Amino acid sequence: MQINNTERLKFRLMDSQDAQALWQLDQDPQVMKFLTGGQATSMDKINSVFIPRMEKYRDDKLGWGIWQVSDKVTDEYLGWVLIRPMAFFTDSPNFKDLELGWRFFQSTWGKGYATEAAIAIKNAVITLSDVSHVSALAVADNLASVGVMKKMGMSFVRAYLHTDPIGDFDAVHYQMSVQK
Repeated sequence: MQINNTERLKFRLMDSQDAQALWQLDQDPQVMKFLTGGQATSMDKINSVFIPRMEKYRDDKLGWGIWQVSDKVTDEYLGWVLIRPMAFFTDSPNFKDLELGWRFFQSTWGKGYATEAAIAIKNAVITLSDVSHVSALAVADNLASVGVMKKMGMSFVRAYLHTDPIGDFDAVHYQMSVQK
C-alpha cells in the first residue's frame, strides 16, 4: 500500500533493512524519556528485538508496520508512525481496533509533524479493512503524545497497566471511532 504525501510529508513502509534509521532515532535521551527512562537502544536490541517484532505485524497490503516519515522537499528523516492491531502480541489481537504510535526526532517537536503523519496514515489504512476504532497508548506524563491523540480526535478510555513481552508500563489509552 502507498500512503499519499501530505503538504509537508512523505511516507515509506520500513523493513528489516532500516535498522540503522530505527537505531538513530533511539539515541536521543529526550526521545526515549518515556520509553526507556532516557536510555538509548543498542543496535543489538534493534536487530534482535525491534526488527523481529516489526516483521511479525508488518503487512504491505493492509499498511500495518512502521512508516518512515520524511520531509517531502528535503527528504530529511523526521521520525516514524507505527500502525498495527491493538493487543497484537497477545493471544487475542483486536483486528477491528488499530493501534497508532509515533516517534520523532526532538528537532521536529512542536511542528505538527506527528499529528499530520498519524492522521494521513490512519486515513489511508482504515479504508483497507473492517476497522471500527483507532487507539493510541502513552505514559500519562507524555503530554506531547497525549496532545497528538487529542488533536486526532481521540478521547480518553482508561488508565491501566499495559503488559507487553518487552516491558510493562502505566498507560493511558485514547481511542476514536472510525467513520467510513
